[in-house]
Amino acid sequence: MKAILAITAALLTTAPLAAQTAPERSAQPVVEVIAAADAFFVALRSDDKTALARQMIADRTIIVTNRMDPSQPRETIIPVAKHLENWTKSPPGLDEHMIYRSVFLLGDTALVSGPYRFLADGQTTHCGTNTLMFEKTEGGWKLGNTSFTMEPPSDCERIGAPEAPAQ
Repeated sequence: MKAILAITAALLTTAPLAAQTAPERSAQPVVEVIAAADAFFVALRSDDKTALARQMIADRTIIVTNRMDPSQPRETIIPVAKHLENWTKSPPGLDEHMIYRSVFLLGDTALVSGPYRFLADGQTTHCGTNTLMFEKTEGGWKLGNTSFTMEPPSDCERIGAPEAPAQ
């Protein structure tokens, strides 16, 4: 036990030195990815139903794990191009809010994940957890492959979904 405590103490006292000697990394790519995520949600809320296509990479895939009926969960794979086609026919008043719990930068890709709440005309239709994979393109960071769960509104608090914005 004393040996474990000694090793732990040594690691704790050397960790700050290791952090100080590590090369400084720019936070700029992370800021750019968060801005791209924000732009995606602005486009999703837009009355311009073509705006979403400017934020996504059409030849990627969306995986939906639908748990709206807990006794019959199902998984659906949707090509982004098909989703964008369907989105142009969606009604106005759709809104989604996400908490960015983690942002991982992986070179020219980045992963943003966290809980979300989806609303139609101000009413929660479902919530869940998003996993958004962004890719750096010539036009900036764009949303590529995505997966998310769909949970009933009764589970929003349990999963930590953001509160619905005040009307």
